[in-house]
Amino acid sequence: MLVLIIIFTLLTCFSIRETMSRKPNIVFVLTDDQDLILGGQIPIVKTNKLIGDNGMLFNSMYVASPLCCPSRSSILTGKYVSSHKAYNNSIVGGCSSPEWQKTQEVDAFPVYMKKQSYTTFFAGKYLNQYGFPATGGVQHIPPGWDWWNGLVGNSRYYNYHLSVNGTKEAHGSDPEKDYLTDLINRRATEFLDQQSTESGPFFMMLSTPASHAPFTPAPKYRENFANKKAPRTPSYNIHGKNKHWLIEQALNPMPNDTVTTIDELFRNRWRTLLSVDDMVENVVNILTEKDLINNTFIFFTSDNGYHLGQFSLPNDKRQLYEFDNRVPFMVRGPGIKPGSTYNSPVSSIDLAPTFLEIAESTIPTTMQGESLLKLLTTQNYNRSSPILLEHYGEHKDEIQGCPQYKNQGMANCDNHCVCEDSHNNTFRCGVMWGEPNIDKQKLCYVMEDHATFVELYDLVKDENELNNIIDYIDKPGFEKNRDMIKDMKNCKKCQHILKFMEDCRGHNCEKIINLLH
Repeated sequence: MLVLIIIFTLLTCFSIRETMSRKPNIVFVLTDDQDLILGGQIPIVKTNKLIGDNGMLFNSMYVASPLCCPSRSSILTGKYVSSHKAYNNSIVGGCSSPEWQKTQEVDAFPVYMKKQSYTTFFAGKYLNQYGFPATGGVQHIPPGWDWWNGLVGNSRYYNYHLSVNGTKEAHGSDPEKDYLTDLINRRATEFLDQQSTESGPFFMMLSTPASHAPFTPAPKYRENFANKKAPRTPSYNIHGKNKHWLIEQALNPMPNDTVTTIDELFRNRWRTLLSVDDMVENVVNILTEKDLINNTFIFFTSDNGYHLGQFSLPNDKRQLYEFDNRVPFMVRGPGIKPGSTYNSPVSSIDLAPTFLEIAESTIPTTMQGESLLKLLTTQNYNRSSPILLEHYGEHKDEIQGCPQYKNQGMANCDNHCVCEDSHNNTFRCGVMWGEPNIDKQKLCYVMEDHATFVELYDLVKDENELNNIIDYIDKPGFEKNRDMIKDMKNCKKCQHILKFMEDCRGHNCEKIINLLH
């Protein structure tokens, strides 16, 4: 009996050492258009408990761009938009274009994960133009992926096509078989069923359509949140003052039918997220049952935020304000203290280098993000450089129902011809900070037709960005705001922000440029 006990003890110790020495698994859940500022994290109760309460919750996660394809391209490459050059959701704008595939996709993080002997799995939305003939069709499997279930085109819940390892798979409108978030959940289950403590490490990315348009909830959740309304934040249904022209053209007060639509969209957005919550619970349960949970990092975030009536803009993203650029972000995994929080800013371009450091890969010098692994496991870290936000405005020659905008460079207009994008809704913002919850500001340049409109917000005193303080930057009482701008002169990684500041031309630009000299 003693011999058997000794043998069992040795085998157990060997098994523990093997588990501890094996590279960690990584699960990455990416939602679509899930905001933070309007309460988008509230309905995912199980996710908050299973990941947030058991790991680290981030309160200032910024995306690189408040638009799907540029943001997702930044997540994949670890680069800012102006570096990877997927400027918008169109092929000519670089979204999954042949040129992007040749120059950027080949250097994205999945390629390096594969080199580190990870088994890789993808299911859901990839890039908005993926899978069409002009971008290689469903036969194109992005490099680095072993299991590929890529949605053709933009987010849908029913009536879509997938590329399943290079073969087109059609789906209809049967809720039991075709609801996309549930299908992603099932494909994830099939993959995890083949993983064990004896197999090699895996990387699994689950990219859901929720909570993107057309905001279609699963049948079982259609009646949830029946009495909820979109949050009446301080910026809700007000006229944006001293902001770039696209904001100031919004109708105020908003028409009654716009308000009704906003509230219904809000409820449906939350309803779609309930299926994501189910998926996260299922994944965590499987990992726990298979004794994989303690050696697995689980990341949860979104590609961009959203607005519903803020500054009287009906519903969209594409703006420079916090509601479109800050998103939920939480991580659990080995070495992360449960229930911890982090309040200083981080960026979505930090995800790729973080994944690579976990995988013990060399981080390419082309990646502009910073690994968060030290922060996650020691909490003794502060991101060393300001964060850049970018958007490059899109337009259409004609807007249906708005003949007055023919050849006027407008886009994303509602039934009242309130437009939420334009050819000159192009901006770059630098988010700067000092001590958490003490100093934090955002400086934005909007490149209008013949000049630059500057917006500057103190995000501690004015978290809703109601007051553009650029006119006061040289006045008494704004010393800290001036100092944060001056400090960028000594920042080794600030060249991408300093360059666009030097390019500023127009009202108040001279004040900023003078601070940098």
